[in-house]
Amino acid sequence: MKKLYSDAAGALDGLLFDGMTICAGGFGLCGIPERLIDAIQAAGTRNLTIASNNAGIDGEGLGKLLRSRQVKKMISSYVGENKEFERQYLSGELEVEFCPQGTLAERCRAGGAGIPGFYTKTGVGTLVAEGKEVKNFDGEEYILERGIRADLSIIKGWKADESGNLIFRKTARNFNAPMATAGKICIAEVEEVVPVGSLDPDTIHLPGIYVKRMIVGAPYDKKIEFRTVRERADA
Repeated sequence: MKKLYSDAAGALDGLLFDGMTICAGGFGLCGIPERLIDAIQAAGTRNLTIASNNAGIDGEGLGKLLRSRQVKKMISSYVGENKEFERQYLSGELEVEFCPQGTLAERCRAGGAGIPGFYTKTGVGTLVAEGKEVKNFDGEEYILERGIRADLSIIKGWKADESGNLIFRKTARNFNAPMATAGKICIAEVEEVVPVGSLDPDTIHLPGIYVKRMIVGAPYDKKIEFRTVRERADA
């Protein structure tokens, strides 16, 4: 089965439709599938529900899809660095489901494992618990969280072989692995593709059975969310 496509638009062909749910890997601008996000923006697919740790920053990452008004709902844990996200949410243009970070990762992992829901203490007694079932285990209250299943997962990897076995690079591993398993179809954007057998099996983070399509997105222009420079010393 041929998994490698020449570009992001080709890899997304036939998969996008208005109102779909997408799981997107990455954390801030680290480990995000930039080329696939750009292709979704270019396709103009609308009313999207996106599960992602955050929505990038203004004009970068998923922030591009917010700016183009293609997102109807975000399921996220951190949204503090995106002014457009804030504006759309406060004005009622964007529906937001806030989810604790670990819970979001587990909801996606559970969805990918075929687990429809699980109980957790995280959020008990807070706004997170509103409208959710509460159950007592051994004298402690837990809330029911539903697993997340998506129509499509888009992730960013470092290196993959031609079968889709994939390695993430350091912190870019973040949400990419659980997001990959939560989608009916997973597209991986990677920096390099090597022949089958080139990767040490013990180093593989995501088995190729989860990856249906791939693109090579390199080269990348590394974007920095917060640039800090030292003040010039007096002469």
